[in-house]
Amino acid sequence: MRIDVRPGRQVIGGAAASALLALAACGGGGDQPQGKEKGGAPGQSGPVTVGYVVVQPTSVPTTSELPGRTVAYQSSEVRPQVSGVIQRRFFTEGAIVKRGQPLYQIDPSLYRASANQASANVANAQATYEAAKIRADRYKPLADIEAISAQDYTDAVATQRQAAATIAVNRAQLDTARVNLRFTTVPAPITGRIGRSLFTVGALVSATQTDPLTTIQQLDPMFVDIQQSSANLLALRRSLASGGAVPARAEVTLKLEDGSDYGIKGTVEFAEVVVDPSTGTVTLRARFANPNGLLLPGMFVRAVFSQSIQQNAYLVPQTAITRDAKGAATLYVVGANNRAEQRTVNTDRTQGAFWVVTGGLRDGDKVITQGLANVKPKTPLQPVPADTPQNVKAPSPEQMEKMSSAKGKAG
Repeated sequence: MRIDVRPGRQVIGGAAASALLALAACGGGGDQPQGKEKGGAPGQSGPVTVGYVVVQPTSVPTTSELPGRTVAYQSSEVRPQVSGVIQRRFFTEGAIVKRGQPLYQIDPSLYRASANQASANVANAQATYEAAKIRADRYKPLADIEAISAQDYTDAVATQRQAAATIAVNRAQLDTARVNLRFTTVPAPITGRIGRSLFTVGALVSATQTDPLTTIQQLDPMFVDIQQSSANLLALRRSLASGGAVPARAEVTLKLEDGSDYGIKGTVEFAEVVVDPSTGTVTLRARFANPNGLLLPGMFVRAVFSQSIQQNAYLVPQTAITRDAKGAATLYVVGANNRAEQRTVNTDRTQGAFWVVTGGLRDGDKVITQGLANVKPKTPLQPVPADTPQNVKAPSPEQMEKMSSAKGKAG
């Protein structure tokens, strides 16, 4: 009897152990409701836990990020206005020069001689005029008493007038000579940073040459020319005309070539009234302060600014919206009786981590943003606010004992 009982007890114990192992393997989530798997796996019969956000209409700025190039606020090519040999250079390349500051000295010898000659011609014409005036004054009383012919008096007056005209001509020539003499000193036409000198001391320069002596650029403030497509500009104007958007203050921020942000904001000064036929774009010009000289002419930048404000729009997290086979934007909301409802919405742009939705939503809709993998139309839902932490329970002592026993048997 003992021999028969022991094996029987051993068999019963082995079956129990096998059952416990099967329970441990299949019922690791023993505290979960029957018919519902952890995480809402496909094929579940219970509601799917999803996270949602409540959307409210708001005013959203229409932000554009467009390419642009920096342009000097003022730029001037320094050119000679008279011909001659450069005798001196008065500036240091790359330095700041002031308007009117001398930059070059061209040999003034010939121009000084011309000015002296013109001055002598004026003096000569003045003496001739005085003699002609005295003669005309003497002939007048004689002509009145017919002591001389009237023609002699008329000739004397005409000679006086010719002498006066000669004085005016010579004075004009003197002014021209003095101007040319002044042009032998080449001044800075504007205040700004001067570039390298393209001509050295001893070089012969000409008033008709094509190359400038140097270039001066005013870099504070600085212009940025922004290129916007004419189609986008047309859509913006239509939106403003229809009342769907209102103009925004044209404040611009810059992203530099290395991806960093330029810390100073600028403003849009104007937009050109013509479209470039080769690119189909319109140029917008913005103005930025450049006190540290960080911006240099010709740099490629990206300008970010708001051209208008879209009213009654919704900001929806990008994770909530997908595209169907036709490319339409769709999302799920928590519908009646906590069932999933699919919506087609209107959206054509993003702002940061959000889609800007302009149609298809209502005030207070609960848009599902989490747990979408298991959501289909009319799926029963257990909605909770997005990012709600999940409460994970520690295993009970009984579960720990079963797991330890199963592990020991397996070993």
